Amino acid sequence: MKVILLQDVKGQGKKGQLIEASDGYARNFLLPRKLAVAATPEALNTMKQQEKARLAQEAAERAAAMELVEKLKGCMVKIPAKAGNGGRLFGSVTSKEVSDALKTQFGFDIAKTKIVMPDPIKSFGTYQLKCKLGYEISGVINVIVCEE
Repeated sequence: MKVILLQDVKGQGKKGQLIEASDGYARNFLLPRKLAVAATPEALNTMKQQEKARLAQEAAERAAAMELVEKLKGCMVKIPAKAGNGGRLFGSVTSKEVSDALKTQFGFDIAKTKIVMPDPIKSFGTYQLKCKLGYEISGVINVIVCEE
C-alpha cells in the first residue's frame, strides 16, 4: 500500500515522503496514529503543492538573506561602552548588544544566535563579526566600540 508520511517515522522515511508500506502496517499502525495518509490522487496533488510552496518560501528567504548581506556591507554599528584605565571595558560587548544596536540604528532584525563572536569584545576598537544568515549565506558586521 502506498502512503504519504505526515511525520518522520523511524525506519520508514521522512515527513512528506511517499513510501510503500505493507497493508497491515499501514492500516493498523500508520493510518490510525495519523502518521500517514493513503496515497490517493488528491493527497498526491496536495503533497506536490506543499513541496512547491516550501521551495518558493525557501527561495524567498535565501533572496532576503542575500539582500541583507549587501545592506550590511555599508553599515558601521557604533556601540558606546564605559571603560576604565587602558581602554579596557567594564564588562564586555556581547552578540545581544550588537543585535540590539543593529535593530535600533539600521532596523535590521538579526538574532543574537546568528552573530558569531569567538570571544566577547573587551576593549575599544573596530571589529568585524561574522553573521550566519542560513542557507550557507554569511555576511560581515562592522562594529565600532567607542567611549560612552
